[in-house]
Amino acid sequence: MNTLLAWLDRFPLALLIALVLWLAVAPIVPEPHLVEKLRMLSEGTLTQPIDIFDLLLHTVPLALLAVRLWRNARRSRG
Repeated sequence: MNTLLAWLDRFPLALLIALVLWLAVAPIVPEPHLVEKLRMLSEGTLTQPIDIFDLLLHTVPLALLAVRLWRNARRSRG
């Protein structure tokens, strides 16, 4: 676990933000996958394995960014 967190701390923040923005809106037309998959999840229609994988693909970078920002905030406070 510490190895993963150390890697995340070394990963360039600007690149992580760019990755998050890109995957959050890709594809733009007709509807971003993240919005579509979250809607499917809320409606209870997210059942196909490819859709579940797609949701994970588009949300993991968001989770990594959240952890990175949380760790940065903790480090600057302490």
